[in-house]
Amino acid sequence: MVLEQNDKLILLTNDDGLYANGLKTLIEVMEEFGKVVLVSTIESMSGMSQALTVKIPLRVKLLEENEKHRIYTCNGTPTDSIKLAVNQLLERMPDFVVAGINHGANASVSVLYSGTMAAALEGCLYGVNSVGFSLNDFSRTADFSVCKKYIRIVMEKIAVESLPPGICLNVNIPSLPENEIKGIKVCRQARGNWKEEFEKRKDPMGRTYYWLTGMFQNHEPDAMDTDEWALTNGYVSVVPVSVDMTAHWYMDKLTGRFN
Repeated sequence: MVLEQNDKLILLTNDDGLYANGLKTLIEVMEEFGKVVLVSTIESMSGMSQALTVKIPLRVKLLEENEKHRIYTCNGTPTDSIKLAVNQLLERMPDFVVAGINHGANASVSVLYSGTMAAALEGCLYGVNSVGFSLNDFSRTADFSVCKKYIRIVMEKIAVESLPPGICLNVNIPSLPENEIKGIKVCRQARGNWKEEFEKRKDPMGRTYYWLTGMFQNHEPDAMDTDEWALTNGYVSVVPVSVDMTAHWYMDKLTGRFN
């Protein structure tokens, strides 16, 4: 892949692994916007959040290269993939960092656990326009083609007007036929949490182990300005996510308590 001066350079990753159908769809759409460099793990890294690999060496392998893209694998996390690409693999800073398409929604508090959104946030830290895309469907037969239209819309918007420093977009797409999706709704993150329940099981040797089986609890199901409401009601949700996690509204009150 030869990168010309006027070519847009797009860095891709995901947390579902190299052979995930969502990633294949994302590559196809992103090649319409520029030259693509993909860095992905072979296996799923779902739930890794912003984790970094610090106990073993990172290794990268170039798998494929043509006029439109280069594809690498690495043995690290999605965040590792972005860091490696920016620091070692790319000719220059990318114009966009795009992650996904995640298999399952990353709405509400799931953004904290998501390897997909961690990669987008990492792009923010480098000052790059960054987006994480997810489809609200966990089934193996999920149809990611419905995402194409909305990925194009979002990418066209940020190509015209860049995002502010330190902000990326968390885009979640409902699992509906395209003619049933009502449009795009800019939202806030819904207040909710995962109720983590562990099943106690026995392995073939009779040893006890535990399997995580969480259930999401939406604490404001009727709030019409949230991402969870948008997805439930047939809208694509777009949430601006900041790398600054400071609770600014509470600072003055907390200062008064300590002073």
